[in-house]
Amino acid sequence: MPTAAGLYYFAHEAENFSRPAVILIHGAAGNHLYWPPQVRRLHDQRIFAVDLPGHGKSEGVGHHTIDDYTDEIIEFMKALKLNSAILVGHSMGSAVALTAAIKFPKRVTGLGLVGGGARLRVAPALLQAASEPSTFLDAVHMVNENSYTAHSSERLKELGEKRMAETRPTVLYGDFLACDAFNITDQLSKISAPTLIVCGAEDRMTPLKNSEFLRDNIADSKLEVVPNAGHMVMLEQPEKVAAILAEFFNGIPYQPGR
Repeated sequence: MPTAAGLYYFAHEAENFSRPAVILIHGAAGNHLYWPPQVRRLHDQRIFAVDLPGHGKSEGVGHHTIDDYTDEIIEFMKALKLNSAILVGHSMGSAVALTAAIKFPKRVTGLGLVGGGARLRVAPALLQAASEPSTFLDAVHMVNENSYTAHSSERLKELGEKRMAETRPTVLYGDFLACDAFNITDQLSKISAPTLIVCGAEDRMTPLKNSEFLRDNIADSKLEVVPNAGHMVMLEQPEKVAAILAEFFNGIPYQPGR
């Protein structure tokens, strides 16, 4: 089981040094499997899909701030001797990627923000449900019900709820606290990395207006809106999202050894 800096990761074409490294960062209470095979195994791309502390196959207890998760990703990069990487984050993972681009700009070759936002408020009812072990499964169900669209199969929804329910309640609650405190609305002008923003047209967790705000405030960024998809856009429309990401990765100038 590959680990670096205490974090489990899935690697695809890890020795393909002709391509920039891509680090996939999952969302709250997620793990690397929230990135479908079409994305994790993109042809001719050097990809590392990581499990944050306390998530998936990684040990640890999870964190309560985005800054702490960001520091974990930087340590992960150092352990793998990655001077820089394209950071692609979903939801909470997008907050980690954004924070890294602001705090460690030389480490970020590009940004992929999927279902993200400059601020990630969590509904008080959801935060309350996540705070108590007795209502943890209610919180999981609330998230799942609002993460997919009517176009998704029941099997996909069931698998999503099952995966999230396997997360420790304290980890889910910590992630929600981290998201709720996250706010960089006044710092987006600091981002200079090439940026792609992807949003499901029917996202109810982080609605399209959040992605539009990112586009309007990050210089030269590009927004792709994916039809028939919600917050879990990469699971609902994996081929489409994979194609969008591949085009973005291939368009980033890169010199081997950078």
